Parts: sequence; C-alpha cells; structure tokens
Amino acid sequence: MLAIHLPAFGYQRQRWKNNLGWTREIARQPGAGDEFDWRLSLADIDQDCGFSRFPGYQRSLVLLSGNGMRFRFDDGEVAELHPPHGRCDFSGDRALSCELLDGPTQDFNLIWRPDRVDARLLHRPLVGSMVFFAEPGSEWLIFNLAGHANVNVAGNSIALEPQDSVRLHPLAEQGRAQLEGAGELLIIKIDRLV
Repeated sequence: MLAIHLPAFGYQRQRWKNNLGWTREIARQPGAGDEFDWRLSLADIDQDCGFSRFPGYQRSLVLLSGNGMRFRFDDGEVAELHPPHGRCDFSGDRALSCELLDGPTQDFNLIWRPDRVDARLLHRPLVGSMVFFAEPGSEWLIFNLAGHANVNVAGNSIALEPQDSVRLHPLAEQGRAQLEGAGELLIIKIDRLV
C-alpha cells in the first residue's frame, strides 16, 4: 500500500464553479481538468450564497466549524447543519442556497460521479489504532478532523496534524496501513466501478 501525505498547507485554493466563493481542494481523481470522478475539498463560507451545481454528481457535506447553516433547495426542501459536524447528502443536480445561522462556517465536501465510483464518507473517533487493508480497485482517504494521528505503511510513518489528509493506494492485493492516535477522523472509501 502506498501512503501519500496531503498536508493542509498544500491544498489548492480555487474559485467555486459559480464564482461566489472559494474552496481549497484536498484531492481529486483524475488530477486535472474540469471533469473528475471524485473530489475532496474544504470551503470557507462567510456570507449567504448559492452553491454550485454539479449535474451527474452526488455530494456529501460536513460542517467543520461555525454555528451552522441552512440549505434551501429549489424544490422547497430545507436542511440545517448544526455543530458539531452536521452532515447533508444530496444530488449535485439540485440547486440550493446557503444561509449562515450565525457567522462564517467551514465545511468538508466530497463530490463523486456515482456512475464511475462508489464513495462512502464516515465520521469516526480515533482511539488507539485502526487498520486499513489494500483492496483492488479501492482507495482510502483520511482527513484528520481533530487531535493527532500517525499513519504507518511498510515501516514509514506520516504524522497528521489537524486538517491534514493521507491518501492510501493499493499497490498490490496485499498490504495494509495502520493508523494510531487520538482524535476524530473523516474516512472516505472510494471503490472504482468502471
């Protein structure tokens, strides 16, 4: 298994697709261009705004900091995200506006094409250790939400500070990564469908 350290200071700042805000891209596949199979990013929201549409994609959004936000979808549905770590899953086809409940927020975004990959986002405590095994056609991405963590792969160790990430690629059918520490994680598993 190959571990790629993605430190928070290296996340690429980009304009939102609708030019109403900014995001810091953590990782994507493929790595360049307007089209992607999946993408992880952080968004800092300091005013009420519309969200970009991503037709053909699914989205999972987790509140990282701030007092919360309210989503108003074009079909009348309303969803609220409250601390700590409120979550909303929705189709990228849907138009929505975001209202901040009491000041700026930061959120974590997973966007993926369900016709190309299956993506799962888990919020887990880290108490002690976890083991991730290599699987053909699958990869893991781990975002250190809070606390400290060390990833050990084949004798190499990577220290994760808060908001750092690590991407775990299978190099063969065998291999594993061990994660140790104390805190909270967002764990994403990506399974390739095509």
